[in-house]
Order: sequence, then structure tokens, then C-alpha cells
Amino acid sequence: MELALTDEQRMIVQSAERFLAQVADSTAVRTAMASERGYDADTWGRIARELYWPALAIPEAYGGLGLGFVEVSLLQEQLGRRLLPSPFFATCCLATPALLLSQNEALKARWLPQIAAGELSASLAYTSSSRWDDGGVQVYAQSHGGGYRLNGHYLYVIDGAECDLLIIAARTPGSVGEAGIRLFAVSADTPGISRQRQPTLDQTRSLATVTLKDVALTDEHLLSEPGQGWPLLRNVLHIAAIGLAAEQTGGAQQSLDLTLEYIKGREQFGRSIASFQAVKHRCADLMLAVECARSASYYAACIADECLKVDGDPIARRELAEAASAAKIHASEGFYQCAAESIQLHGGVGFTWEYDPHLYFKRARASEQLLGSPDFHREQLAKLIFGECA
Repeated sequence: MELALTDEQRMIVQSAERFLAQVADSTAVRTAMASERGYDADTWGRIARELYWPALAIPEAYGGLGLGFVEVSLLQEQLGRRLLPSPFFATCCLATPALLLSQNEALKARWLPQIAAGELSASLAYTSSSRWDDGGVQVYAQSHGGGYRLNGHYLYVIDGAECDLLIIAARTPGSVGEAGIRLFAVSADTPGISRQRQPTLDQTRSLATVTLKDVALTDEHLLSEPGQGWPLLRNVLHIAAIGLAAEQTGGAQQSLDLTLEYIKGREQFGRSIASFQAVKHRCADLMLAVECARSASYYAACIADECLKVDGDPIARRELAEAASAAKIHASEGFYQCAAESIQLHGGVGFTWEYDPHLYFKRARASEQLLGSPDFHREQLAKLIFGECA
């Protein structure tokens, strides 16, 4: 597999670097995360309607640019470097893959062009915790008058309080295991849906509680065929984990860059502490962690790109699961290592509000548990490699 970036991909990265350097400095990030929405609406408008980032992975038939998930992952890496609060991850790594993998052409034709045009943001109503399986579906869809009534709630829905479209995972009452799971695409302002933003450790990512009370839906809102809800949701979660791994890789790189910049200017005993052998060894370990995370996330992004094109292939699904778990493990642990060492190598100022290492440490700790912890993904890899007996 060729992992070298194309000229077009390099241009995307360079354009993102220039744009984010202008709009996502430390002051802008802190202002956005403290705002009522949790992000700057003007910046998101430029991302969506001037740069067309949400349109990258959407086919041209739906008004998109017809590229792929590799390009989305490259943008995720740059957003992770800046910690820019925005609905990009929820929209492009959770909701858009769910629509692309759906068999409901009417819903794809309705929602994908609006996402591509930057007219709405979207998210997935599902508990994004340290472990996920079909038991995490906490909303029930009761048959009612030829349609469904949805009741239940989800915690930790990414950008759930601000999005315009929700992909809702629900279970039919009485169903056992994966068979009864359904996915619905519905406007977030549908009667019966209430959303409340939650206080979080990582203030740069908005999480919400989404509650559904007698939400009336029909078969027209269904993304999945009977029996296909969980396979669709599982693939979406794997793809989202890969997008998150790319973001974590960017955060790890920036943590290392901030550390290197600081230690070059900090002097002890008449010379820069960057010249001390012990400090050099620690920075070399961090560089290795970043490169391992980047290699794993790039490879996983290529697999996700292929899976979005050949959904239903069991070999592709297995490769996607393996690649997602490997990327999430390396990126989670690499980001945490870089962020923790950044605070240590900054010395006493590393914990102060005025310096940025604490923001990256909080993002690293929160993202480590999001969409599966490293321990969870190790269990998944063991099951894939050695079978369920593992």
C-alpha cells in the first residue's frame, strides 16, 4: 500500500495549516471553547462554505468533491494540532459515514447535499464511552401506528447540543443482541428531542445529553434495513475511531512541538536544557510515539476509504476493525505520553492556565476514553486475531 501523500493531499494539508494558523491560535481556541455554542460560528462557516471541508468525502453526485476519508483524516490531524472547537469531527467522521454507508437513497439525497454545502452540521446519537457494543444502544423504538415512537437518552453525544441533524441508534423492544438495532436520520429540532450541553474535562470538545420522549418517526427515517443496523453502526464507529486517531496524532505532534520550542529557550547551568542528554532521550521517545501513531492512523484511513467504497465485504470489515483498533491504541497512548511529558518538561508553568500544555493534556485524557479505550481495543484485536475464546 502506498502511504506517501499525493501532491493534491499536500496542498490540502498546507492550505489547512495556513488557515488554522490564522483562526485557531491559543486566544481564539480559548474564546471559542468558553462561548455558548462551544465553537466560533464564523470560523465554522468559513470551513464549511468557503473551504468546503465537509464536502471532501461526499461523492459528486450529492454535491461533494468526491475525494475520500484519507483527506478527511489529514484535516483531522491539523484540527487536532490546533484543538480548534468545531462540528467537523461529528459531521464528517460520524454522521457522513453513516449516510454514505446507508442503503436509503432518499435520505442520502436529502441530507448529504446540505452537509456538502455547509448548510448544516450533524452528529451520531450514541454513547461515546470507553467501551462500545450493541448494549450501548439506550433508546428504544416502539412500533406505533405504522411508525415508531422513540424513547430514551444518550450521554456524551459529540456536538449533540448544537448540531442540526442527528443519526439516532435505537433498539426495538423485545429484540435480543444486535438484530433489533435501527438507525434513524432525523432533524435535531424534531418535537420530543431535547438536548443539554454537559460540563466536561476537555472544554475544547462539546458533549451533550440527548433525550428522546415519544419522538414520532416512520420507515422513511430509517438508514438501515432490518438486521443491518448494528453492522452499519459498528462500521461507522470504526471509521470515527480512525478519524479520532488522526486528530490525536495531530495533538501529539503539537505537544511535542510546544515542548521543543520551550526547552530550546529555557536555560539552566548556563545552557539550554535541550542540550541535556536526558532531555534529548525523552524527546526522542516522544518523536517515536508520534511517528508510530501517524503510521497507524494513515494506514487505517486508507482502509476506511476502501471500506466506504466496498461496504458489505467481510474482508474489508475485518481489516477496518483491525486497523481502527491499532490506530486508536497507538494514537491514544502516543498523545497521552506527549501531553504528559510536555507538562513535565515545561516545569512549573506546565500546569498554569496561561500556557497551553494543560489543554492538550485534557484533550488527550478525554480522547483516550472516547470511542473505545486502548484496553478495549486490545480486547477487540485479540478477538479478531485469536477468536472469541481470547
